Amino acid sequence: MQWIWESFKHIYALLAVLPAIPFLLVYFGYAAVTGDRKKAFRLAMDVTTALLIGCVAVLFNRIFDSSFGLYGILLILLLGGGLLGNAQYRLKGKLDMSRIMRAIWRLGFFLMSFCYVILMFIGIGKSLFAA
Repeated sequence: MQWIWESFKHIYALLAVLPAIPFLLVYFGYAAVTGDRKKAFRLAMDVTTALLIGCVAVLFNRIFDSSFGLYGILLILLLGGGLLGNAQYRLKGKLDMSRIMRAIWRLGFFLMSFCYVILMFIGIGKSLFAA
């Protein structure tokens, strides 16, 4: 049973290293099957966000020598959900949790993509100039 968990971790790590590859695989695969490129793009964003969260957390931990990366990301997502939920409640008078979660997850894709690029450049620069 242990080998299943280890295999899952290795596959996740492999896909998370270059999140553009799973994004393109999901996008082109789903678009080829259904023909709906808009839905394929959204699905690719959703899948890639899970990979980006893990990758950005590890990059943050390695660059800043901390263990707060994943917790910081989750905190930011929760705060964003609270702020978005408050705004929705003030505007409409009710909460649609599925809509809030979908919006935060997709905004997280853009935030994590930005952080991934920035932290990758910092990490590469740090490893080049540390030698």
